[in-house]
Amino acid sequence: LRWATAALALQDTPFNPVVAVGEQVAEPLRVHLGYGRGAARRRAEGLAEEVGLEPAVLEGFAHQLSGGQRRRATLAMVLACDPALVILDEPTAGLDPAGRGELVDRVRALAAARGFGLVVASHELSDAARLADRAAVVYAGEVMEAGATARVLGEPAHPYTWALVNAYPVMSTTKDLRPIRGHPPDPRAVPAGCPFHPRCTQAEAVCWQQRPGLEASRGRAVACHLGGLKVLLAADGVSKTFRSQRRHITAVDDVSLTLREGGAVGVIGASGSGKSTLARILTGHLACDAGAVTLEGEALSPSWHRAARARRRRAQLVMQDPFDALSPRLTVTALVREPLDLAKEAPREERDALVVEALAGVGLPCEGAFLDAYAHQLSGGQAQRVALARALVAEPKVLVADEPTSMLDASEQARLLVTLRERQAAMGLGLVLVSHDMAVVRKLSDWIVVLDAGRVVEKGPSQQVGTAPASVAGRRLVAAAPSFALAEAGEPAADGDRQRAEGLDARR
Repeated sequence: LRWATAALALQDTPFNPVVAVGEQVAEPLRVHLGYGRGAARRRAEGLAEEVGLEPAVLEGFAHQLSGGQRRRATLAMVLACDPALVILDEPTAGLDPAGRGELVDRVRALAAARGFGLVVASHELSDAARLADRAAVVYAGEVMEAGATARVLGEPAHPYTWALVNAYPVMSTTKDLRPIRGHPPDPRAVPAGCPFHPRCTQAEAVCWQQRPGLEASRGRAVACHLGGLKVLLAADGVSKTFRSQRRHITAVDDVSLTLREGGAVGVIGASGSGKSTLARILTGHLACDAGAVTLEGEALSPSWHRAARARRRRAQLVMQDPFDALSPRLTVTALVREPLDLAKEAPREERDALVVEALAGVGLPCEGAFLDAYAHQLSGGQAQRVALARALVAEPKVLVADEPTSMLDASEQARLLVTLRERQAAMGLGLVLVSHDMAVVRKLSDWIVVLDAGRVVEKGPSQQVGTAPASVAGRRLVAAAPSFALAEAGEPAADGDRQRAEGLDARR
């Protein structure tokens, strides 16, 4: 069965250091197929050529071969008995990108030519995507998600798969990497219930009480009691018109978007495109004329009834100008504690402790004179982070940030964006980032929606819309985004900017 039917190449297949590599490649031929020494040697040389290895390399010992050469020699050994099934354990680990790509191409060509089945165990998602038609994502020894590779990696459903994809660096994405919170479990003490629940931001009581089974969900099998990533916020056909005696202004016209657990949607457009109006509708601060907004599966209403107010606490709005949002009569402590004071759900000591935790979470001092400062005594960056702490202290699941960096210098802008990303990863926040700056939006967003005159003119993955938009409005926003257009040979930088914009328009 072994070698002839199924052959396994382990990650670090140990070659005998005192035996030539060629002798070891030929060994399965002699032992399992009865080849003589000369015939086995000739066949080993043929296998070496088949896997892209110079036959002369077979004369050397393992320590004289590069990592790529050892991997190819291992592959030649695995193929010696022409198995029906080849199992490769981390076939490209430790190789440089060029060597990894060449080996993957070679394995694909061999599988097509020989017709063997292929099972690949790897942490390199890009290699798995190129080698496998179907993928199974494993965590703590259990399959979390399984299905067509393009669907599993392109549109992950399980929280672990989604987190894994977001932590993997690829050239096809423009957003920053996001680590998975917490630590993997000890294999000898896997937690009860779903093994991923200690690190999952959407875990509920059932997740740590019962083991989920693999069940069909969203066109693949998912081991999740909730069917995969929850939909936190959904807007369906939202419209809003402001009316006066002389004219009607349609600020938002038939806008739809979906935000899942831990996801980030960028809403981008020029001034007057309806971004801020949409932000207020998404957080229940403004009623829409048509369409509907649901928060965690329930309708979001601007009503002041107790239940509606409690539901709106789950979706917080960070406004563009923090000095307009923060009362000048309240200290930092009172500003951040106010949402807790209004809810009256905890004693004063606990509320104060939550204020300290919220301030520390956004990188602000949580003791001393800063707590007694008023809004006018803060810098723009400090005021914006106080507004963010005020929003996060209510423990929302959705955060809508309306131009949160427009008043900040580059350093404070970077600091705030890093804070947003960290809080999002730690809390599983769904983030709607409203901005006119494509450079900012594509650093945080998974999905970008382009608004123009209140309508959605384009939406898609951030790497697509943020680099090669299809709409005229999208191309203008990309062309207007900040860049270092360095002049060459006396050419004015402004000309470089103009050429970049013209080049984007020419792609149409």
